[in-house]
Amino acid sequence: MLKVSVKWQKEVFPDVEIDTSQPPYLFKVQLYDLTGVPPERQKIMVKGGLLKDDADWSTLGVKQGQKLMMMGTADEIVKAPEKGPVFMEDLPEEEQAIAVGHSAGLFNLGNTCYMNSTVQCLHSVPELKSALLQYTQSGRRNDLDQPSHMLTVATRDLFSELDKTAKPVAPMQFWMLLRKKYPQFGQLHNGVFMQQDAEECWTQLLYTLSQSLRSPGANENPDTMKELFGVELVSRTHCQESGEESSESETVYSLKCHISHDVNHLHEGLRHGLKSELEKASPSLGRSAIYLKESRINGLPRYLTIQFVRFFWKRESNQKAKILRKVDYPLELDVYDFCSDDLRKKLEAPRQRLRDEEGKKLGLKAAEKSSTSKDNDVKMSDAEGSSKVAGGLSLTTSQDGAPVEEKQLTGIYDLVAVLTHKGRSADSGHYVAWVKQESGKWILFDDDNPIPQREEDITKLSGGGDWHMAYICMYKARVVPM
Repeated sequence: MLKVSVKWQKEVFPDVEIDTSQPPYLFKVQLYDLTGVPPERQKIMVKGGLLKDDADWSTLGVKQGQKLMMMGTADEIVKAPEKGPVFMEDLPEEEQAIAVGHSAGLFNLGNTCYMNSTVQCLHSVPELKSALLQYTQSGRRNDLDQPSHMLTVATRDLFSELDKTAKPVAPMQFWMLLRKKYPQFGQLHNGVFMQQDAEECWTQLLYTLSQSLRSPGANENPDTMKELFGVELVSRTHCQESGEESSESETVYSLKCHISHDVNHLHEGLRHGLKSELEKASPSLGRSAIYLKESRINGLPRYLTIQFVRFFWKRESNQKAKILRKVDYPLELDVYDFCSDDLRKKLEAPRQRLRDEEGKKLGLKAAEKSSTSKDNDVKMSDAEGSSKVAGGLSLTTSQDGAPVEEKQLTGIYDLVAVLTHKGRSADSGHYVAWVKQESGKWILFDDDNPIPQREEDITKLSGGGDWHMAYICMYKARVVPM
């Protein structure tokens, strides 16, 4: 690690650190933070000419304490005339971010698209941002390790920075602390950080936040992340040969869509994912036997995450190979068919209320109480508010803690984010995020480049070729006032 000073225009920046194990592009990203000059505009004089993004530091002869000269113009906000229309360029950065209608992009720090796309999807969850804002630098519990605490603080700060500017953000601190907590994301190949699996990054980050955002000693609200993303499953394990049977419950943070030759739609893949065969020792038979495990959803979250199991380990090539099969997924997802009998009973009244509301819009009389039926085509405005989910129920409270209106889940979800992968292996290719904004617009976050999209393009990411295909889908629950 070298320290140099950098002269730019009339300013001198002392003690700028250079990590000589990383390409010069990262050094340019640091200078962008200091000067506002984008990396592509920077001209830095070194031995032999201008500093290139992929140059080898060992051949440049840069020494400790050396002064480097940089040229380039920063992104400037154009001054508006005293009278006249106000253009977006004239607004402060925070107002620019609001005006463009979406948050900022993230610089790729060297094969970090897997991390950037994960961050952009989770950043779209307002309840998660609210929980992070309440997390303080000094609020670490005694049973929480320091790396988890620091990564949570870095996540909070990065989410806040994305909301305050329309310019791309360099997630240097977050990336450094992610590697410190999970060293596998710091693997190098020929001196360059390797591409990683976005699903692994998503899972590890959610796990860290579930540990740090848990309220100490609070039985009523023990785990914010569990309420937002946790799916409660009840499972029955049965051995046909011995007649043994057992049941258990567990909380998972995503449902798996298993892909095989007979899976063409998300519903079929989810049904496969909730059934599995396992071989284990049978006490009654005194040997190994085959058990069938069947699971049902017994508690729904505010945000339902679904992973398409597209990658498997291929021994011949010694890497994660990709299943390219096309699997369609809907903009509106009804999970009623996958729920336990107990949860279905709890969903009956909210689903009837939703149908009655739709009936009123069509000028029909409200239906009498009846058993629930699946209705994939109904639409209802998405209610906002905190969600304390237990078996499909939620309660919204006012700021003084008094209940103002109870809202319940219906088992129907709307698609709000898709993380896609383009390429043939999980550890190569390119990840991007497609995120629905509060305005209803869809934005493709391709690292530092946010691009508006049409809603009809979102369902075309279902696979079947070498184009971007859905790897993780995030759905937001519809709730009705009861």
